[in-house]
Amino acid sequence: MVFGIFKNIGRLPAEYNERVHGPYYPSVYYGKKDTPLSEVKIGELGPWLARRNKSPSAITSAMSRAFWRWQMKYAQPKKAGLIPYTQSVIAVMAIFYFINYEHIKYHKQYKHHW
Repeated sequence: MVFGIFKNIGRLPAEYNERVHGPYYPSVYYGKKDTPLSEVKIGELGPWLARRNKSPSAITSAMSRAFWRWQMKYAQPKKAGLIPYTQSVIAVMAIFYFINYEHIKYHKQYKHHW
């Protein structure tokens, strides 16, 4: 069944319960709470990483939650200003820098004389 992996697209997470959680927010993880990465000690990092769900749908969900957190914090407030546009431009600049790094890295050996 090829389409079995697509059966949950567009649906609410299985962990979400409207009676318990209230209104649905796309930036919130409704699964079992775990220790935040900032509170994990070095010796506990291996087991903490082993508990993560590494499936493609879980990674996609995590990226979607991060996008919605950014949206709600920077892009959707009433007085957002230029911050989301500035962050987007800087992100695109960084992406194109890494894409073109193989070409750019040879320029640091050039001597420019005016």
